[in-house]
Amino acid sequence: MILYYWPPSGGAGVQRCLKMVKYLRDFGWEPIVYTAENAHYPIIDPSLEQDIPPGQVVLKHPIWEPYELYKRFVGKGKDSRVYSGFLAEDKKASWTERLSIWIRGNFFIPDARRFWIGPSIRYLKQYLRENPVDAIFSSGPPHSVHLIAKGIKEATGLPWLADFRDPWTNIDFYDQLRLTKWADRRHRRLERSVIETADQLSTVSWVWADEFRQMGARQVEVITNGFDHEDFAFEPQPLEEGFLFSHIGYLNADRNPPALWRAFGELCEEIPAIREVLRLRFVGKTDVQVFEQIKAAGLEALTEKRAYLPHHEAIRLQARSPVLILPVNNVPNVMGHIPGKTFEYLASRRPILCIAPEASDLARIITTAGAGVVCHFEDKEKMKREIFKLYQRYKKNQLSGSTTDLSVYTRKHATGQVAGLLNKLVQH
Repeated sequence: MILYYWPPSGGAGVQRCLKMVKYLRDFGWEPIVYTAENAHYPIIDPSLEQDIPPGQVVLKHPIWEPYELYKRFVGKGKDSRVYSGFLAEDKKASWTERLSIWIRGNFFIPDARRFWIGPSIRYLKQYLRENPVDAIFSSGPPHSVHLIAKGIKEATGLPWLADFRDPWTNIDFYDQLRLTKWADRRHRRLERSVIETADQLSTVSWVWADEFRQMGARQVEVITNGFDHEDFAFEPQPLEEGFLFSHIGYLNADRNPPALWRAFGELCEEIPAIREVLRLRFVGKTDVQVFEQIKAAGLEALTEKRAYLPHHEAIRLQARSPVLILPVNNVPNVMGHIPGKTFEYLASRRPILCIAPEASDLARIITTAGAGVVCHFEDKEKMKREIFKLYQRYKKNQLSGSTTDLSVYTRKHATGQVAGLLNKLVQH
């Protein structure tokens, strides 16, 4: 399993494969993890190490990433972290940051881990000569891991499952990389080589699976993200006081829903009783634009900001929140975009206020599970109506979430799907 994100990395990127490793033995597969020895992770969460199975083999090889050079160039502190999704917590992007984005997109292809590809292929070819395996699995982004897997596939002939947690050239921020025509062609050529060489692809949504098929992928399976049922094996959490709306996790500019803050602001003016009990909470990395727009809507005094919490603390906190806010990125690939937090929101059994296109894959999941309501990005009036309905339920002490069977969204179920694909690959 060729992975970049691995504990002590925190955030959404590490969860999918960590949980697969946790449960693969239950389906007759012994995973061997290959990852970076000294990776520059944007979020650190050592608590996730407790999910690594006893005796798990983890191979690590040094990686060089250009982030120290980048931080010196843009004037960031030595201990600061760099995020891939264009999030600014304190200020607008400077000209040095904009130039850095251009350099990243046009010279670090497919991403800033490109210098790890060659050394990793050489290391793994030697390792596999002495330690044979049955199959290769890679999960990106970063998509450099797929190029490592491709090199191993070409050297060994082993069956290869390439897992895309996000698309490559269809990823939400691709158009923000300021690519030259040459760089764009290079990205697309590498992407196509991975799609055509891999024996099997998996991805997290139905729309994205169709996009990969249109690009020429031979076999594509949808394996959604999910929640680990063991993470929710705690006593029911008492709800916090007030008409509290919480957003847990990463909230960048693309995911920021301005119409929602205006809807809250107008409701507070129209119905003062709502303002008396309303609270907004943001846990984790949140773009500065969010707080600027909340302030403009007159909601600053009702807003609470918290730093990143360890995963086990975050899921308990969201289980205590009367309502959860789930905005999706307002970007060209939105129809297939399902934030990883969606499934832990579902498992929390709290009402969800989702901001997304009503025909999207995310809306499909929310509505099928009976977990909440979906409002389009600009439909402020619907947002106001739905918030008012939630307020009426709050006043009656009737704020409850989904009671639907969610077993198809467990991490163990997803791991079983992966094991099934691997079984088919080794039988061919």
